[in-house]
Amino acid sequence: MAEADKKVENKAPKVINKSGTLKMDDKTAATRQTRDISGKRMERRNRRDRVRADAGPKEFDEITIAVDRVSRTVAGGRRMRFKALVAIGNHKNKVGVGVAKGNDVTTAVAKATSKAKKSMITFNMDGETICHESRTKVTGADVLMKPAAPGTGIIAGGTVRSIMGLTGVKNLISKSLGSTNKVNIAYAVIEGLRAQVPRNEWVGAKADRASAKDGKTEKAAKIPAKKDAASTKKPAAKKSTTKKETK
Repeated sequence: MAEADKKVENKAPKVINKSGTLKMDDKTAATRQTRDISGKRMERRNRRDRVRADAGPKEFDEITIAVDRVSRTVAGGRRMRFKALVAIGNHKNKVGVGVAKGNDVTTAVAKATSKAKKSMITFNMDGETICHESRTKVTGADVLMKPAAPGTGIIAGGTVRSIMGLTGVKNLISKSLGSTNKVNIAYAVIEGLRAQVPRNEWVGAKADRASAKDGKTEKAAKIPAKKDAASTKKPAAKKSTTKKETK
């Protein structure tokens, strides 16, 4: 019986692929073993069984603001390289800017990102806008930034808008008054954010708070004093209703 079954299996039609090779049946594929040159059995590794690290949300987002081609004249001619300007931030109050050069765009962007991470700053905010108006100058760039009311949005040029998009600032009015160099504008924005001082640390804010507290304590002290004075006041004498005698 066993020999008859084998003959039946051998007579089964062979499945041939379009390329002309034989296609393995499911049974054959399940029982087939792969061996190396020495004849040892090789274990089949299923890549799906590997434990993959959970790709969680990124802590920082990055954006490439500009990529320029620069050249340097050497003895043999000109050497062409690429310069990248990259900004990085956490959509809150941390942001950084980096500039780097490389032989190709990928290398330049990677270097600039690394520099941006190293030069990150933490700045102060007032809700969803900056604390106060600031005007910063870096070489030829002159950037003016003003706080704005909720719902205004970011009114700014390309470089300033790109950097502010990586922060938690949602309302801002900005104007570039000097050079149009993107690198200098980016550094001017960073200096403007670094110079932000919270409202409770403004000049005169502590004196105003102290005077307000003194005024409250004085008012609180005057109120019981008035009550005591009112309670110790003598009652007014009643007017006599008798008429004066006429002569």
